[in-house]
Amino acid sequence: MRSLKDSVPLLGAAASTYANAKGLRQSQTLVEQKLWAFWRNRQLKGMKFRRQHAVGNYVLDFYCHESKIAIELDANVHKTSEAKEYDDTQTMFLKDYEITVLRFWNAEVMNDINRVLATISSNL
Repeated sequence: MRSLKDSVPLLGAAASTYANAKGLRQSQTLVEQKLWAFWRNRQLKGMKFRRQHAVGNYVLDFYCHESKIAIELDANVHKTSEAKEYDDTQTMFLKDYEITVLRFWNAEVMNDINRVLATISSNL
């Protein structure tokens, strides 16, 4: 019998969360576009990544269900105490479902994409 933890993509995300995710997919940032170009169509170790994927009340920037890895790209707004608290709560929620969260600053993706990809690849 499948447990709730096995059905991570279906963690009861509200219709509004799915709608938000769809809107975010249609308006990707340059950083998201750059990273997506390296792993769309299973280019990275044959793994499937999803863009702006709804899990519970959260929308993950990228998610690989096969390896239970969430990739979050953070801009300067994530330096505020409120954003840090939100990120910590999100990470704890995902950890309860055995999802590993990898966070990268936008500047890391733009300036050192090879290191970012190597880090992600080593966690798959």
